[in-house]
Amino acid sequence: MSAPQDGDLAAVLAGARGSHERLLATVDTLAPGDVATPSLLPGWTVGHVLTHLARNADSHTRMLRGALRGEHLEQYAGGHEQRAADIEDGARREPRAVIDDARVSVDRLEATWGAMTDDAWAGHGLSLGRPWPCRQTVFHRWREVEIHHVDLGRSYGPADWPDDYVAVELPAMLAQLPERLDGSDSRALLAWLTGRGSQPSTMTLAAWQSVRYGRGGPFSGP
Repeated sequence: MSAPQDGDLAAVLAGARGSHERLLATVDTLAPGDVATPSLLPGWTVGHVLTHLARNADSHTRMLRGALRGEHLEQYAGGHEQRAADIEDGARREPRAVIDDARVSVDRLEATWGAMTDDAWAGHGLSLGRPWPCRQTVFHRWREVEIHHVDLGRSYGPADWPDDYVAVELPAMLAQLPERLDGSDSRALLAWLTGRGSQPSTMTLAAWQSVRYGRGGPFSGP
């Protein structure tokens, strides 16, 4: 897909900011004791999810501030090992620190979005050594917040996903569907779609992060 036009970027930024606002409204409802309760992600507490979102925000801030200086910085300085360690360590902090971190990290990222120049938006960071266009990172942050807001297991669920997010995400997910199906499931799905079979009752999908869309997809830069 070609690079987004300015109007597209403005719309994605507005969507991501709206997601931040809704996330922080949920965070404001958390009591300190909630941080150690299980999330909807196996093995992760609410504190793990919040810490992950905070470190993800900081990783975007890192790349974008680098682009403002004309640099190409890796998303996580210590790679995914550092990412995992930071989440584990951060989730064990005093609950108020976890909650405050979620808010402060959002403020830092949104301030960085506001400081970006046209040249910086045309730059890129790095994800596992591969270029990651700055303009593309905004949608990925939008996605990260929408999906993990659900994972908190509070009052926010898929039915609350905004129409503008679904309008972008659903076609992108459908486009990668063939890569996530094996041969027999692909044929069963195709038979149903062409009116040559019944609706499949079960299908096995590979993890959505495993296909090439993990760092591509909508709003990718040049």
